[in-house]
Amino acid sequence: MPALLERQKYLIDYTLAALLRHKTRNLGLLLVYALLVFLFSSVLLLSQSLRREAATLLQDTPEVMVQRLVAGRHDLLPAAWLEPLRRIRGVSAVQGRLWGYYYDPAVKANYTLMVAPDRDLAANDILIGAALARIRQLSIGDILSLPTTTGKPLPLKVAGILDAASELLSADLMLLSETGYRTLFNPPPDTYTDAVLTVRNRREARTVAEKIALALPGSRPILRTEILRTYDAVFNWREGIVFITLGAVLLAFMILAWDKAAGLSAEEKREIGILKAIGWETGDILRMKLWEGALLSLTAFLAGYALAYWQVFYGGTRLFAPVLKGWAMLYPDFRLTPAVDLLHVLALLAVTVLPYIVATLIPIWRAATADPDAVMRG
Repeated sequence: MPALLERQKYLIDYTLAALLRHKTRNLGLLLVYALLVFLFSSVLLLSQSLRREAATLLQDTPEVMVQRLVAGRHDLLPAAWLEPLRRIRGVSAVQGRLWGYYYDPAVKANYTLMVAPDRDLAANDILIGAALARIRQLSIGDILSLPTTTGKPLPLKVAGILDAASELLSADLMLLSETGYRTLFNPPPDTYTDAVLTVRNRREARTVAEKIALALPGSRPILRTEILRTYDAVFNWREGIVFITLGAVLLAFMILAWDKAAGLSAEEKREIGILKAIGWETGDILRMKLWEGALLSLTAFLAGYALAYWQVFYGGTRLFAPVLKGWAMLYPDFRLTPAVDLLHVLALLAVTVLPYIVATLIPIWRAATADPDAVMRG
């Protein structure tokens, strides 16, 4: 066993010396290889982290939401629906919600307005998200005037700014009282935007949704699991778009690997012929080239993955964030939780490292099994 380890040590020493002899070529290959790993790792890490953030944020949302549909479109839900929803077996609580969107031409962005009955806000008080406060340069005590549906301005006093830790959800959010909401939008009395239900047993949420659809034919129950699946589908779609755009880089790398597998340069053939002539065995040459491919590919992989990890979790995710997270004038400022999925790492290793190592071994095996004189003459 010690002899075997000593043999591998000598092979690694020789491999490192061979790589340094062609440092310009190998450095260029290393940079291209690391760039490829960096791009694909960035997409995987960012999409995986966004999925985790979405699942974490939605885990405390109501199990069932109920909307009213008119002609296939979301419409206001009458307050008379709340009592039939309460009588459905398995439902422990029902609450009507008031929320909506408001377009502000001053910043060319939509605000999300929601009534917060648990906040005990005065009629003209509002709580705003941190991104909204930044872009409108608002602080506590300032007045934000919004035109109502009748054209009259509604002055709203900023009573507080929502915690920056929740900015992923509250970037464009504005919480206000029911009086302020109804003054601004003037909806019909005794109506709600939708209703949220608390289910005693979460495993019965789908059964409760089926009962709602039967009891109220014009309703559309939405399960929290369906929202999570929708987010997952959106991330998969956007991730696929990025991977398609990276196809040109992957194609270039495949051409490079194919060129590597297509044959050896005259200098590499001469080196193999000399090694065979001085007594190296075919297995030693293959192991040496295996170490060369492994060292080069693993170094590129680790460098590219480490750079992608830093860029996603500590560098602001500037590269692919607009595609995967979406884009808006009121953009949330938040930091993703660092995490690594071992399956993604292994998949990336299989896609980038193994093909290159195999591509380097094929021409080496052909040259190593040939006659040394023929190899050096070739």
